[in-house]
Amino acid sequence: MNSRAFAAAGVSIMALGVATQSATAEELVVGTFGGNFSKAVAECHIAPFEAATGDTVAVQEGNSSQLAAMVRATAGDSDFDVIYIDNSFASQLAGEGLLEKLDRTALSSAPDLVDGVFGPDDLYVQFQWGATAIAYNPDAFPTPPDSWAAVFDPANAGKIALPDISGTAGVHFLLAAARLNGGDIDNLDPGFEAVKAITPGVVAYYTQADQIISMFERGEITLAPWYPDRAAAAADAGLNIAVAYPKEGAIGIQVTAIIPKGAENPAAALKYIDTMLSVEGQTCLAEKMYSGPVNKAVTLPEKVERAIPSSEFGKLYFPDPATVAANVADWRQRWQREISR
Repeated sequence: MNSRAFAAAGVSIMALGVATQSATAEELVVGTFGGNFSKAVAECHIAPFEAATGDTVAVQEGNSSQLAAMVRATAGDSDFDVIYIDNSFASQLAGEGLLEKLDRTALSSAPDLVDGVFGPDDLYVQFQWGATAIAYNPDAFPTPPDSWAAVFDPANAGKIALPDISGTAGVHFLLAAARLNGGDIDNLDPGFEAVKAITPGVVAYYTQADQIISMFERGEITLAPWYPDRAAAAADAGLNIAVAYPKEGAIGIQVTAIIPKGAENPAAALKYIDTMLSVEGQTCLAEKMYSGPVNKAVTLPEKVERAIPSSEFGKLYFPDPATVAANVADWRQRWQREISR
């Protein structure tokens, strides 16, 4: 008996003593990211889903890599019903035959979604977008930097931090550097050469996103590739920071929802995903996490729209997740040899 079966047995025993428990109520097990994201999910998705259906939700937190590993470990007999996961991992799991196809007809919000949010064969669906863009100190840049070239400008040497390739932002910045210098996802040589050239002027290669905050606070840096949602939250907390979207295109982040193969409650899982994609679910998460909505009927408050402008969505460069998944290990090894050494 797997851990999901034990949990279900415990829920059934407790239900015998609760007269008001619905005979058809189900427990959904949802895998999601931790921290403030999990808190926002509880309010924006879980609470309205439970209120509308009478079902309950149990949460397992982890990052995309951890959640994907758990799906693989229980292949075909998943402990999860729904998982929040980055699209590169969703693409990997889809290729391994570990995901259930999503029935679009069961998703009332499907007609209102932007084009391209469903993965191949409808095995996953994007529910939010983010980006790696440029965070900067407005006092140092009265005119916002409008290009990735600002990171490579000798005038900014000694005042920049770059993301290490161990994280998503590092992979994205390498892709941005390659594209700026004539390369692309299939030819990262120009990106590696460009990053190596500015390494002497890099204050730090950060490995955790929030390391940037203290460096901006102390005035050690004025510019860094970073996430608009993190920068907007830091600005709310009083940090003198703003976000610029490069004219060449910020690098887009697609966060998806999946139903693993063997999920116990696939019908309820679809209802949960429909809650995620609804105007209410999308608006709530955008307001709390500065996450970009994919439902075209959403209207964002002005403060949120400034951080994640809807006009930028169509300009983002979204790397092919299958290509990233197939090559990122090699990219990271090369980075360690040529840049981190």
